[in-house]
Amino acid sequence: MPGTSGGGAVTRSTLRQQIADALRDEVLAGRLQPGQEFTVKEIAEQYGVSATPVREALVDLSAQGLLDADQHRGFRVHEYSADDFRGMIEARSLVIDAMFHASADGRLAHLRPDEPRFAAALAGVRRRGEEAQRAALAGDLTVLIGYDLRFWRELGALFGNPYLTGFLHRLRVQTWVCLVQHLRRMPDLRGRLWAGHTDLVDALSRGDTDSARTIVESYNAHGIALIERMGAG
Repeated sequence: MPGTSGGGAVTRSTLRQQIADALRDEVLAGRLQPGQEFTVKEIAEQYGVSATPVREALVDLSAQGLLDADQHRGFRVHEYSADDFRGMIEARSLVIDAMFHASADGRLAHLRPDEPRFAAALAGVRRRGEEAQRAALAGDLTVLIGYDLRFWRELGALFGNPYLTGFLHRLRVQTWVCLVQHLRRMPDLRGRLWAGHTDLVDALSRGDTDSARTIVESYNAHGIALIERMGAG
């Protein structure tokens, strides 16, 4: 029956996304290490589901750059290098800078500080930033990653281009995956993690795109310095 078929498709699609989200969280938590291999069968047995949504989820994560597919051995967690990290930061910077330029020259009129809907949305983003900042200062990496990804995704959505928002979100997930493999080995992260989320929101609230750009540049520089220091160590 058409109705049954449609419901099954929705269920499988939802399961596929749930498995992809769960595996991405495993990578971000450091429980799936770079280079670690596994098969569709192993993941299906772990989650107690059929192979089809698992295979689809793993293909999705491969397309996002988090996994590598091997025709004969299954999948393995992608290993990022310091050069990969620099490339991600560069790509992210180019997109964000273009967004700031569009805002500064008036092409994004809805981003004016005196626009009520923008101010209300930015207040919500700031709350996410406060949580991310609190976790960063406490050295709580797991909580920080969750709030940090949500903060940047919601902030990016204010610029009104879902394609750019999705692209930037994937880059942020990848940069976190790259950093996590090093950060999880450190015994105390207090004072080592970037915590300028609310400063960025405050600059945007004032319509000060120059300060916002400077804050983002410091954020990127912090990440690069961190990955290079950990690589050298």
